[in-house]
Parts: sequence; structure tokens; C-alpha cells
Amino acid sequence: MRPIYLARFNALAGYCRQPPARLLAEELAWFEHGDERILGFVIRDRADDDFGGMVLGRDQKGRFRWIGSTRFHKSQRRAEMALRREMEVSFLAPDEKYYQGGETGIPLDFFTPRTARERLSREFVYLAEQEHFSPARGIIDPMMHWYEDLDGNFVEQFQTTGFNARLWELYLFPTFMEMGYGIERIHAVPDFTCVGIADKFTDEAMTVNPTRDERTGMPVPSPSHNTHKEHVDFLRNYMPIKFGSVLRSKLSKKYWEKSSASNAPLLFAIADFSSPASMLYTRSALIMYLYGYDYGWFYENTGQLEIVPRKITVHRWKDKTIPSGFFDLPESENVSAVLFNNSGTISKFNRMGVVAGFGSGRVMLVREGLACDHSPNSATPRSFKHVVNSPDYSETWSEGLDVFHNPRAKYPIEQDMLPGVAHHRILDDGQMQSVIPRWHPLRSVTQIYILTSA
Repeated sequence: MRPIYLARFNALAGYCRQPPARLLAEELAWFEHGDERILGFVIRDRADDDFGGMVLGRDQKGRFRWIGSTRFHKSQRRAEMALRREMEVSFLAPDEKYYQGGETGIPLDFFTPRTARERLSREFVYLAEQEHFSPARGIIDPMMHWYEDLDGNFVEQFQTTGFNARLWELYLFPTFMEMGYGIERIHAVPDFTCVGIADKFTDEAMTVNPTRDERTGMPVPSPSHNTHKEHVDFLRNYMPIKFGSVLRSKLSKKYWEKSSASNAPLLFAIADFSSPASMLYTRSALIMYLYGYDYGWFYENTGQLEIVPRKITVHRWKDKTIPSGFFDLPESENVSAVLFNNSGTISKFNRMGVVAGFGSGRVMLVREGLACDHSPNSATPRSFKHVVNSPDYSETWSEGLDVFHNPRAKYPIEQDMLPGVAHHRILDDGQMQSVIPRWHPLRSVTQIYILTSA
């Protein structure tokens, strides 16, 4: 029996946790035996203040599930000794002894190509084959045993034309579970039904994709935005129209009328993949479109920072015009909030894979970018640069996630239902009220290096 750290355990087996378990017991230490054929962990019973061990093995679909436990002891040390014995006994059992009896279907395989190579997306080929992305492959592998493909086309789209959209959906899966939710995937729409100890919400994932040429189907490059004037116009008009097209399309589907989404908060989770690296700088465009406000700022003579909200009524780009303010649209009150994270990309999976100890061992990642500066009069973010392989580096799935609350929501979502993320609300005077975690990256780029030796 060998100890492992929590990030590794979570990546391998965290998906088997049920929300009530957090109330009943506290996890204290995590272990593996036989090259991770068996996992175990020690808990403290919150009611009785005694200690026990739980043993996990892979079921018929390759998912770690409960297969045994120790009796409870007065000390953590005795519980660990008992767990060692239990894990050694379980290790000697055949695989069939770990099966639960209720497994249906076959486990998903994201990485074995299902189509001709020329149809595979470039991003998928990089992920599936390059050493640079071996940490991402490692952390996705155990995740895919738990993922249910209700549409029946997840893997095909992941490998071909829908890589980014499916990756964003895959990102939300561990993010919601990290927040303490069990995910029910018994309905194809909306994408997620998240059930906590006392709360429930549904979520529909969506992405902003490149504009495509109607004749060739090829992506059309986004308009030039190199000059200051072009950049302002790009964020004030072009990108709000792109965001608006996706959000209004999803709104028209009336998910709240589905039995799976009725009488509970409905969230829209959106990510921008409209052009390479566009997600790094389009967050402000989404805010403008959602609330119908732009924001200026200046320093008073006293040195006090003042934020000035400016109402926007429409967004115009060439022959297209849309009204601003998604949350002002008829029936938008059925959407409780819009979620956005510009780091729900393959780089996130690569970093989380390194943190959990996956990959070839030769992959080194350096992450640099901008994070929220909590100084009272700061109008600009602060820069950072981190070596992901460093022993003191840590990261969560949810970091960098923004929740934009709908002021007209029929079913408002409470802040504590989505812990550890940034929450934003609009006030009557147009000012934005934000509650932001101490560490909140706004954008980042991850450089990949292959060391000459592991």
C-alpha cells in the first residue's frame, strides 16, 4: 500500500463520490496498491469521531467503485493498518469480484479513431498522439469511463468537427462534481442535471464557433482588430453578436419546459472558440451583451477609482443589428445565470494532468497570464507566471469560472450553490457587484516543453 495525493485520487476515483458522503465523513488519507489496481482511503466519521478505511476496485466499465471496508477504529493509524490488510486481500481477488452487477453498456473510448484519419480534427490528433499532451490524455482516460454519451455522437464529434464543443462539455463534468454535485445524465437535454445535498440545477453547454463560408464550409477568419479602433469595435459589436447568436438560439429551445429542467435553476455555460485564442480577450464582450452596459473608469483628484456604467442599446456589425441585454429578452427570466471560463481548453486538461501526476514525465508546463488584482483602486489585472510542475503548484477545475447572474431570474441561483468561483450581479444603477475569489485568473497561456530526460 502506497500513499497518493488527493489530486491523483480525485482524477482516478473522485467521480464515485456521492454528495451526502461529504456530510457523513471526512477523508483524511488516500492510497493505492498494485500499480493502482486497488485504491483506498481513510475517513473520519463526523458523528462518532472514529476512523475507517474504504477499498475501491474497477467495475465492469473500468470505474473505481466501493468493494470493501474495514471496521471503525479509535485512531487513524489503526484504521490505516486495517486498510492495508483489506487492500492486500482485495488485490488478490479476480477482476470479476469488483464488478457491481448493475453496469450497462460498454465504456467510452475517446481516443481510438472511429473514422478515417483525414476526417480527424487537428486538435484531436495532437491530443491523442503527441507526448506534449500526454498529461491531458492521462486525466481524461479515467474520466471517460464515467461519462455517458446520451446523444450517441459524443466521441465522433470529439474526434472530428466538434472537438472544442465536446471538450468544453467534458470540462464542465469534473467542475460540477468538484463543487459537490452528483450528475444525473438520464436526459439528453439539458446537458447536465446537477444534484447536491440540498440543491439542484440544470446546465446547457454551448460554444461560440468560427463563422464558416457558406460555399466551402471552411472557417472565415475573424475581422482585423489590430488597431485600437478596430479592437473596440470588435469587442463592442462583432463579438456580442457572436455571443448573442448562440445564446438566443439556445433560449429559443425552451429547456425550462423539459421535465428534467422544470422548477429549478437553469444555467447556460458558454465558451468562445470563434478564432484561435479569442477566448483570452472576449470576456468583456460577453458582459456587454448580457447586461447591456459598457464600463469606463477614471481616477478622481483624490486618487479614488471611479467606474462609470454606460448603457448600450444595440450592437451593429455590417448588416447585422441585435438588441443589447440578453437578460432583458422575453423568456430570458428562465435562465438563472450564464457561466463563462476562458480556460476550459486542452491546456486546462494538460495542467490538471500534470498536477495529478499523469503524462510521460518529460512534459514541463509554464503558465503565465493575468489575474484579478484585489487592490481597492486597481483598474488593471496583475501578471503571473507559474511552473505547473512545481511541487507547490495547485489548481482546481473551477478556478477562473465567472457566474453572471440574471437580475430577472425566475429561479435565482444562490452564490453558495457554486462555490469557489466569481459571482457577478448588475445593480439598478448599472454598476457591477462582484464577489471574486482571492485567486482568480482572467486569462493565461500555457507553454509546453519536452525535457531531454524524465
